[in-house]
Amino acid sequence: MEVKDIFRYVVEEIHTSIMATTDEDGHPVTCAIDLMDCDDDSIYFLTATGKGFYKRLICSPHIALTALKGTDTMHSVAVSVAGEVRELGPELLPKLFEKNPYMYDIYPTEESRGVLTVFQIFRGQGEWFSLQTERIEKKNFAFGGEQVKGETYKVEEGCIGCGACQNACPRACIRMDGGHAVIDPVTCICCGNCKKGLVRSEQLLPGKCS
Repeated sequence: MEVKDIFRYVVEEIHTSIMATTDEDGHPVTCAIDLMDCDDDSIYFLTATGKGFYKRLICSPHIALTALKGTDTMHSVAVSVAGEVRELGPELLPKLFEKNPYMYDIYPTEESRGVLTVFQIFRGQGEWFSLQTERIEKKNFAFGGEQVKGETYKVEEGCIGCGACQNACPRACIRMDGGHAVIDPVTCICCGNCKKGLVRSEQLLPGKCS
């Protein structure tokens, strides 16, 4: 799944996210924000310039959001994004209202829409986490020129093939290949049981697992 596919899913299948900003004291503040549109490498949303949310975005253009869909935990998809935003102004408002016509019920007149402005999430990191299939799926991604940094575990060169990490993994994400443990990054949920298993078996040496 590419970034553009993840963004399209978030906008069209989930739509409403919980977005975090920081206030003037550096404290986190969350609010529900509809994600109105996307392209291959960014997401668009809007707000009114009179809102505290707008003021927080102007003071600090860094946001984090999570969008969640599912009837219950074990049938859910969560997409999390942390990145930077920039204000684009009102130029894209007609396009966003056409794509999201319910907005006309909230701002019915052209005059009332005069306070609205569009923001673009143009750079950042993210994670796709799906519990909708038997094999949990996780994908770290980046956009806007960022490099993927997401949370991950890897087995390094010091592996002696003892199998302790493989036995400890609750998701069967680790296989032995040529006497060396290999972690599947797509299904690994980064719980840390593999590292804990090595500690229990007294096999954890510097550089073994990180």
